[in-house]
Amino acid sequence: MKNVILTLFLASFLFASCGEKKEGKEEAKKESKEEVTAKNDVMTQELQQAKTPAKIIEVLKEGNAKFVKGDLTFTDYPKQIIKTSTGQFPSVVVLSCLDSRVPVEKVFDLGIGDVFVARVAGNIVNPDILASIEYGCKVVGSKLVVVLGHTECGAVKAAIDDVKLGNITELLEKIKPAVDSLSKFEGEKTSKNVKFVNEVTVENVDVAMDNIRKNSPILKEMEEKGEIDIIGGMYDVNTGAVTFIK
Repeated sequence: MKNVILTLFLASFLFASCGEKKEGKEEAKKESKEEVTAKNDVMTQELQQAKTPAKIIEVLKEGNAKFVKGDLTFTDYPKQIIKTSTGQFPSVVVLSCLDSRVPVEKVFDLGIGDVFVARVAGNIVNPDILASIEYGCKVVGSKLVVVLGHTECGAVKAAIDDVKLGNITELLEKIKPAVDSLSKFEGEKTSKNVKFVNEVTVENVDVAMDNIRKNSPILKEMEEKGEIDIIGGMYDVNTGAVTFIK
């Protein structure tokens, strides 16, 4: 009889304990849903025009810090899709490399309608890229242009090693000025030298910024008037961190 009573007591205790745990989990889930509200607001024309280039840079820095920490904003993309369906007002244009390891919107913790992204291997500048940036800034009203290079860039390495392959050959010619500018570099000038590759990559970002100003009177004038700012950035594929270059 004692064994029966003990068994019934333990069963009753375990049942009550499981019930409390389940109730606790459900309550935690409920609180979590109440506390975390998905971001669904989007960039409007009023918000875009109120921002300054300096403020936008700060937003990018804050967003990148969150990306590095793995603390991206919980976003309601379906609602953002609906809200941006009738228009877009991005505050920044980013010229990025084609590299799949640099997901621009995520790198800066941005949502739908926040950023124009032009992507091409080696983040080089050509007439089509210039036209795209001009559209973003002059027509739509973006206030900042960021040329975003990255470490371990395959296009830069190919330019250093003087690769010849189809249309890639012509593209790499636009990176060669960055390679040539480091003729006085002390050390091995090959794609195996990480330091050399990184220095050429930074120089390539500078070359792209110079080409934007040189080949687009529209963007040059806008920058001179303080309507936009043109800056560079380097993304580290090892850490996810972006270092900005003026």
